[in-house]
Amino acid sequence: MKQVLPAFIEAGRIKTGPLASTPAFGNNGMFMIMGPSGSLAVMISDGGGWEHASVSCKDHVPTWDEMCYVKDQFWDGEECVIEYHPPKSEYVDCCKFCLHLWKPIGVKIPRPPLEFVGAGSNPRIKR
Repeated sequence: MKQVLPAFIEAGRIKTGPLASTPAFGNNGMFMIMGPSGSLAVMISDGGGWEHASVSCKDHVPTWDEMCYVKDQFWDGEECVIEYHPPKSEYVDCCKFCLHLWKPIGVKIPRPPLEFVGAGSNPRIKR
């Protein structure tokens, strides 16, 4: 996660109420930011060995573009973060329109080989 958040992100930090924080909290706090399709509520944390962003919209599940936007604002471009789809027995559903990004601290996230990802990079798949 970025050590210094962009100024416009920091300007969106919630500073009053039960979710209040200050820049002294570092990468822990609630932010209201403008995304590609409107307002996004983003809660970030970096404790317990994980970097985390919870992304919520008022009236829809965050889109791929919105999640990519959040990833780009809070992490460097070459960092890999993940969105888990846990076993149904472990679902936690506190908010109807919320998704999460996760990155374990100090652990390289395994990724499939690029040639497995799509037809454009796999010569065995014909278009």
